[in-house]
Amino acid sequence: MPLYIDAFVLPVAKKNLKAYAALSKKAGKVFRELGAIEFRECVGDDLNMKMGRPFPRLVKPKAGETVFFSWIMYKSRAQRDRVNAKVMKDPRMAAMCDPKAMPFDMKRMSMGGFSVMVDV
Repeated sequence: MPLYIDAFVLPVAKKNLKAYAALSKKAGKVFRELGAIEFRECVGDDLNMKMGRPFPRLVKPKAGETVFFSWIMYKSRAQRDRVNAKVMKDPRMAAMCDPKAMPFDMKRMSMGGFSVMVDV
């Protein structure tokens, strides 16, 4: 079975970095406890690339925002679907998912599921 990854790109206001990190740590613990094999949140550090389309052009962060690239890894897409079903029913996640209390704008988050094609 190939590995499967849910990936996310989103802008986060720099003033909300601590709140975002706290939320991510809590969510990551739930995902890992329920079966995800990896949970990563990466904050942009070198985003002014000369090649391709830099993340800031894609995400269009506002003044005072930075870009996050994040992923959750699973053993397979089927396992991801099972884990996500459990996560969505978990009361700890429900308590964290009030859109008005989020430290980022959920409408500006890009996401998708990806089958791992190369794993070196």
